[in-house]
Amino acid sequence: MTHPQPFPALDETVAEAFAEKVGDIVNSGATSVALSIGHRTGLFDTLAALPPATSQQIADAAVLSERYVREWLAIMVTAGIVEYDPFDGDGLYRLPAAHAACLTRDAPLGNMAVYAQFIPMAGAVQDRILGCFETGGGTRYDHYPCFHQVMAEDSGQNVVDQLFDSILPLVDGLNDRLNVGIDVLDAGCGSGRAMLALAARYPTSHFTGYDLCPDAIGAASRAATQSGLTNIRFQVCDLSAFDETGQYDLVTSFDAIHDQKDPQTILTAIRRSLRPGGVHLMQDIGGSADLENNLDFPFAAFLYTMSLVHCMPVSLGQDGQGLGTMWGWETARDMLTTAGFDAVTLHVLPHDPMNVWFVSKA
Repeated sequence: MTHPQPFPALDETVAEAFAEKVGDIVNSGATSVALSIGHRTGLFDTLAALPPATSQQIADAAVLSERYVREWLAIMVTAGIVEYDPFDGDGLYRLPAAHAACLTRDAPLGNMAVYAQFIPMAGAVQDRILGCFETGGGTRYDHYPCFHQVMAEDSGQNVVDQLFDSILPLVDGLNDRLNVGIDVLDAGCGSGRAMLALAARYPTSHFTGYDLCPDAIGAASRAATQSGLTNIRFQVCDLSAFDETGQYDLVTSFDAIHDQKDPQTILTAIRRSLRPGGVHLMQDIGGSADLENNLDFPFAAFLYTMSLVHCMPVSLGQDGQGLGTMWGWETARDMLTTAGFDAVTLHVLPHDPMNVWFVSKA
């Protein structure tokens, strides 16, 4: 029979301070779920457009149940996000403009509530991930509810909104080449928002989007049809078997390489697919391959969590390497060099501190 060991002596001040920290983490995690609900219901947008209002007025404006709205508002008030005035027992709620600036659609500081959606998504797959701890197995993209919808929102504000002013200028002369007409591939295109924006801007160029997931390709194809674009196509493609030599002048991959089955094989195939003078433009997470270098990296714990519950297991689920979200900019740079690119330059853009932009020339 094993007897429990006595708890070691501890510094109660340090222990209590850490317990308080853990309590704050749990409280913030719960608030993240409510942030996601506020985004998906449009409640933040509704609040931003209203003067101080009652829960009934807010619910009516959002066309939602008042009882649920009132409970959600209580979370927002106690979390310090929404202001509350009891006002003779009929409370008034207000979302300050300084708070709305990072919580609404088209928020000037970027919509942080978009990323809160990953927290309930992680919870939805927790039991599956617990099983992976025992088996070492992986997951599939379709195990994650609304994954492509959330990634499309992320791409909308980090890629599409900055595409023409900040991202394309990273490649000298690219705007002129696109105006003349070139062939472009987005490897791991998701719902295709970046390619759709490019196809609309540059009608003489031709655009292709490949992605493993049929639901994402279906959404992208419908959007292209609705927009009347004839210079773009989307196709379901397992990039681990991608082999199209000398077909493209530009290949892009936005936050798509680290969770592939075999990133090195794909990057090598991308290099082969480029014509002489071609360019690969890649966005990926800017964390280091070395944990000790990420202690102060923005959202490091969040990114390692997303790696644990999504990026690593979806790669392992394809019998891949499972490098994970934080595979490291050093790893990415070395793989691009191994793939045969003549020159690889790295850029960090002011609007996107979590990512590095790699410009690799054939």
